[in-house]
Amino acid sequence: MKENVVQDKSFLFAVRIINLYKYLTTKKKEFVLSKQILRCGTSIGANIEESIGGRSDKEFLFKLEISYKEARETIYWLKLLKATDYISVSEFESLFSEADEICRILAKIIITLKGK
Repeated sequence: MKENVVQDKSFLFAVRIINLYKYLTTKKKEFVLSKQILRCGTSIGANIEESIGGRSDKEFLFKLEISYKEARETIYWLKLLKATDYISVSEFESLFSEADEICRILAKIIITLKGK
């Protein structure tokens, strides 16, 4: 089976987001922002999985574009969590770095597909 970097990275990122959600709800007693980041942070990989199972190139591209948008939204919520002191700067930087890398990979794939 061929390795899919963005698929693997998005899965591992989703695991980190779930752990962040558990931390925010149990330790920080934060339930609104945590639910938002859980939704979009795990949706990235889910949409990548859907794209792989797509029936057409158009569907494949559409799902990757959704994944990209979800990754951008995740970055927004991470910034908000940092700005409101729910996560530390180091926690933010680590998660932001991963989300940004996934965004860059998805953007390159999308640009390449649109160029065909």
